[in-house]
Amino acid sequence: MLRSMNDLQDYTMHATDGNIGHVKDCYFDDKSWAIRYLIVDTGSWLSNRKVLISPIAIRIPNWRERVLPVSITKEQVRNSPDIDTAKPVSRQHEIEFQKHYNYPPYWGGAGLWGDEAYPGLMLAGSEGMVLPPISEEPAGQAEQADDNPHLQSCLAVTGYAVEASDGEIGQVAGFLVDEESWVIRYMIVETGNWWQGHQVLVAPEWITLVNWLDANVLVGLTRQAVRDAPTYDRAEIVGREQEEDIYRHYGRPGYWLRSGERDQVLSPD
Repeated sequence: MLRSMNDLQDYTMHATDGNIGHVKDCYFDDKSWAIRYLIVDTGSWLSNRKVLISPIAIRIPNWRERVLPVSITKEQVRNSPDIDTAKPVSRQHEIEFQKHYNYPPYWGGAGLWGDEAYPGLMLAGSEGMVLPPISEEPAGQAEQADDNPHLQSCLAVTGYAVEASDGEIGQVAGFLVDEESWVIRYMIVETGNWWQGHQVLVAPEWITLVNWLDANVLVGLTRQAVRDAPTYDRAEIVGREQEEDIYRHYGRPGYWLRSGERDQVLSPD
């Protein structure tokens, strides 16, 4: 199921021995568009310190109570590496973070999460085991020894201008995230005055360029295609049927499809 990152703000993060704090933002990887860390304000028990929590730690969420249980303790959070969330996250900090929690590096395999598709699977079968040490310079990452240029703040990107191939269509209003893989499936675009303030969904794979310096996003769609697309209503759950409608409208194969199924689903018959 897809969840709005806007709605996840202020969710309670619950450790095995009590509440850690509340979600305030997240860092996503702009290569895979996976949420790598949730930024949590710890409140008074840790002097309002902001800490990073990986989706690797998240267990079955309690959506009704707005609680995200995690398989770590408050003491682990207290002793976790400090981070200034107003500055870019360095790869070195990520290495220290992974070592502290004894997590395998998410960047160390062919999948979204190491060799896996879901963050929770990275620790499958590892309970009671000592994971192998993380290299100080992971393969292929030596050039990122300082700031990791691929980690972006969801809040910082919200408000970016969005441009189609033939003109501006609006601005980023939020993101829809897959609750299992923690991958951003859609960017929510507020169309503004040119189309009566409707909201539409744009998949990251349709983005041709994100200009971080100029704070705008270019998408390989026309304004007319966006105008004719199914609108997004935040009060309704986006299910697979709605996703199929969106991808069919743009003539694109769904991310959930195997190659052999694409033609059949996109066929007008």
